[in-house]
Amino acid sequence: MNTRFRGKSLNAFFANTNQRRYPAPRDRLARDRDSAYHLSWVTASTKAGKQATECGQDVRAPRDIRASSLIAIVGPTASGKSGLGINLAQRIGGEIINCDSVQVYQGIQIATAKMPLEDQRGVPHHLIDFVSPSVNFTAADWARAAIEKVEEIEKRGHSALLVGGTGFYLRALRRPFFDSPPTDEALRARLTAIRERCGPEHLHRILQKFDPAEAAKLSPRDWPRVQRAIEFCLQTGHPISGQKPLRPEPPSVASRIQIIALNPPRDELYERINERAEAHFANGLVAEVRRLLEEGVPANSNALGAHGYRRGVEFLRGQRDLESAIKQTKLDVRHYAKRQLSWFRHEPGVQWLAGFGDDPDVQEQAFALLHPAGG
Repeated sequence: MNTRFRGKSLNAFFANTNQRRYPAPRDRLARDRDSAYHLSWVTASTKAGKQATECGQDVRAPRDIRASSLIAIVGPTASGKSGLGINLAQRIGGEIINCDSVQVYQGIQIATAKMPLEDQRGVPHHLIDFVSPSVNFTAADWARAAIEKVEEIEKRGHSALLVGGTGFYLRALRRPFFDSPPTDEALRARLTAIRERCGPEHLHRILQKFDPAEAAKLSPRDWPRVQRAIEFCLQTGHPISGQKPLRPEPPSVASRIQIIALNPPRDELYERINERAEAHFANGLVAEVRRLLEEGVPANSNALGAHGYRRGVEFLRGQRDLESAIKQTKLDVRHYAKRQLSWFRHEPGVQWLAGFGDDPDVQEQAFALLHPAGG
């Protein structure tokens, strides 16, 4: 094994780094799928045809849509993706697969924008509320689960729609990742502490020492990918840049993905984001964070690292006051929305719609993309 990342060279950055391996999230996920919490969603899925009929959904979707396209509705947070997804699903006989990295978690409700059951209009939803918040569910985990759901849905003669703004999830489905070790929670916590204390640029300088080729391709502000590249180096002793050519072949569904992205007016989007953040705190976000911590969910987990939850943790620790937590959450989410738009602009084959997904005109434009003139 290449050892140039191990030994004394690490001491400049980490003291007593814990290299303990944790069980793979997939193993714990299998147990979560058997929980009573998840069974409610499984039951709802098995009643898909009955729900669709009762709610006026046209289950006789045109065959060409099912055969040629796996529809993905993406865009920035608060842009109305869920509303558009439900509208299209009702019209083409579809079922929705969640593509949001926070909505997968059980018990994480207030700041997740999960669509209430009564607002789903009989459209079955999948991969929501099925992972313990203590599990760091990965993009690769989601891609495996999504492929299974697509196959199940299409066997029922329905169309699958991927709906959500986590671009990394969608990329994992279109271009699968190479095998990598499970997350070392202690190492991630140390890197996170360094980032918060010294800034993301410091992490990027660390990566330049470990893997110059990968560092040259990543922006210093792209700290999630920078941090993961450092973790990979420290856990395996190899640069991540040398592993990327070993990616497996994309699944058969990847070539059928049709991506529709929402791009609403920026000022209106930010206004919605600000209003939503205020509503989350007013509706008990801090109490929800306190409950999750009391139940043993790690403060550095993916679930509590989500927007709003992270600032709630800081408030409960006395690191900021409530007004500051709300203000910072608004800023966090606005910056996240900008990153989402930038991410999808760099994805190939995206069809953009100017407006919000709950706008009837935008819904008609999206439906027209599924039925091109003369098609």
